[in-house]
Amino acid sequence: MIVEPAWDVAVVGGGPAGLSAARAAAAAGARTIVLERAEHPRYKTCGGGLIGTSLTYAAEHIDVPARDKITALTFTRAGRHSFTRRAAGPAPFLTLVRRDDFDHAWYAAAVTAGAVVRQNTQVRTVDQGVVTLTDGEQITARVIIGADGSAGVTSRYVGVTFAQQDLGLEVELAATPADRAAWRGRVLLDWGAFPGSYGWVFPKEDELTVGVIMTKGHGAETKEYLTDFRERLGLTDREVLRDSGHLTRCRSTGSPLRRGQVVVVGDAAGLLEPWTREGISYALRSGAWAGANWKTLPEYEQRVTTELAPEMSAGSRMLAAFSRHPRIVHTAMATPLGWRAFESFCRGNLSMASVIERRGIRALLTLFRA
Repeated sequence: MIVEPAWDVAVVGGGPAGLSAARAAAAAGARTIVLERAEHPRYKTCGGGLIGTSLTYAAEHIDVPARDKITALTFTRAGRHSFTRRAAGPAPFLTLVRRDDFDHAWYAAAVTAGAVVRQNTQVRTVDQGVVTLTDGEQITARVIIGADGSAGVTSRYVGVTFAQQDLGLEVELAATPADRAAWRGRVLLDWGAFPGSYGWVFPKEDELTVGVIMTKGHGAETKEYLTDFRERLGLTDREVLRDSGHLTRCRSTGSPLRRGQVVVVGDAAGLLEPWTREGISYALRSGAWAGANWKTLPEYEQRVTTELAPEMSAGSRMLAAFSRHPRIVHTAMATPLGWRAFESFCRGNLSMASVIERRGIRALLTLFRA
């Protein structure tokens, strides 16, 4: 006797990718369950910057809990050579959120669409049609969508391979009244001395998110960069509200997205932009595509291949150029061409693949041999 699965779709992981997938699947009529190991709202290490691609999609489904809207960006190189560029118009080019707020809004959207979310639920293994929890309970489903991160069980099961791994360290600092006045509407990006590294300051009302990212395997250097970064900014005496770290992993070209009826999205699939390591837009899009196409998973794979893979390839070229020539990249951001391209990318009007096809950028990349 054939036993009917209890669910059409079981989503492992309740971050933006998983909840976007669950909302889309439930909205399409699928019996959907989300298995989340923590409990919303919960903190996640993340700069929390929403580029236009993320904001446009999110605004269709949630009230985006913005903590600041950014119209100015200060660039530095190893703490020096500072200049600030401003938005071409009054509209912000970046929106900042706290991940506990943002993810909780997606949790509510998934539940409203009809998904069931089980929190404080730890997954031990997945197989075709079966998710086994650590207490031995088994959840059966026609399709399993893995959104439990690049180190999660679904990524290992599908066999995702990674071409790039980076360590991000971040502190959330209590902002003083002076900090709020100085940083409101403005972020800072610092191109680090270590190849491919950079740091950031993102204001979120009563908090400042200060972080750095660097190639995995250089933990001591990454910690030193963060310490020096805070010292240069005069932020060493601020109260540390949270201190955390996170590994980001970017998939290898051709890495699998599916094994049978188990598919991976977002970080679990290694989907992020390699240069900036921006992952929220990839999480939301890939999750939505997998959820909407739960009956036709090859269509999800095709969308990733045709829409996200070219962006990631372009990001890899930009990272290579930046790693070799940070000074030139820094200088380029001070030019009208460089700033317009970067601002357009942040607004979601220009993909990374389109950025590198601009005549001036393409010439620079050829010069850089990236």
